[in-house]
Amino acid sequence: MTSASGSAEMVDWNLAVATAVRLARPGPRIGRDEARAAVAELRRHAAEAERHVREYTRMGSTGVAGTPVLVVDRPGWVRANVAGFRTVVRPLTEKLAARREGGGRGAAAAGSAGAKATGVEVGVVLAFLSAKVLGQYETFAPAELPSAPDSPEGLFDQPRRGLAAPPGRLLLVAPNIVQVERELDVAPRDFRLWVCLHEETHRTQFTAVPWLRDHIQSEVQEFLAQTDVDPAAFLERLREALGGLPLPGLGGRRGDRAGREGAPSVTDLVQTPAQREILSRLTAVMSLLEGHADVVMDGVGPAVVPSVAEIREKFQRRRDRGSGRLDLALRRLLGMDAKLRQYQDGAVFVRGVVERVGMDGFNRVWTSPNTLPTKEEIHDPASWVARVTG
Repeated sequence: MTSASGSAEMVDWNLAVATAVRLARPGPRIGRDEARAAVAELRRHAAEAERHVREYTRMGSTGVAGTPVLVVDRPGWVRANVAGFRTVVRPLTEKLAARREGGGRGAAAAGSAGAKATGVEVGVVLAFLSAKVLGQYETFAPAELPSAPDSPEGLFDQPRRGLAAPPGRLLLVAPNIVQVERELDVAPRDFRLWVCLHEETHRTQFTAVPWLRDHIQSEVQEFLAQTDVDPAAFLERLREALGGLPLPGLGGRRGDRAGREGAPSVTDLVQTPAQREILSRLTAVMSLLEGHADVVMDGVGPAVVPSVAEIREKFQRRRDRGSGRLDLALRRLLGMDAKLRQYQDGAVFVRGVVERVGMDGFNRVWTSPNTLPTKEEIHDPASWVARVTG
């Protein structure tokens, strides 16, 4: 597998996809007619949610019509995310590949073996995550995507060329939504719309705020530009971060290390003070985006989702406890606990600002990168209000 420049990539992405698709669980048992009805309902709810979110947030989403909504299965989610991830990290992989090739034929051979090993590791992570994600606004979908085989009987959408222009697309993972609504024992119609409200809020954020995508992408690229390590060392650190997965049959050292306190996470790849500063800013903006989506889905809910209080209570309990010891270990390893805190901290920030200055006052957060909250302001809404609104 080669990059655009022709040099071998540091991660065998094809192997990552193949591994993830092979290991991903098939999803809940459901009849063909029921599955088709669920997919069709999710598409209707996505369209309905757009209107509700725009009215509640008072954000004009002029670009929504150009961003597709895809209802996917777990393999479709894997393929879509690998395509986006490759786009984001390509400058780093090309940089490291160039250094590796400069080390001679032996270094290239070792790098190729490392890329395959890391591809397997990444595939294992994606297989796990593919069963967890309900929906996602894929901010960094590439302009052109590799075509994918049709899902059985053409039930699900598939990433194909040309679907991501203009940038961004909304993914709804139908098997996971059906599985969670069954686990929670909630009304399917209400839960599906509730999920769509959350994901539509993310689509609204990026389509109503033209500079937001470029700002986040520049922060990520600057973070990656600060990475300056030997390719073999980078691969080893990445594999160490991923290698603690307590999954049977994939290595003798798994199973005990990921469950320990202090086990490494993917964020342990952070190296420099500059990277930590960038990560602090990214954490703040992601907390804002996730918290805002949570507030909107619950704020819109009472008018259009009759059982929203029951859904939120059950869903929050599920979020907090995870699905068992393995799930908790993996969440810690992958930094997912930090993401759960982003939902909570961001929602407290958004509610705190809206209580003080109303929704229009809060929407000043979208004026420019300078009006985004800092990591400290996320925990102190009054300080953001004082700085931005006076």
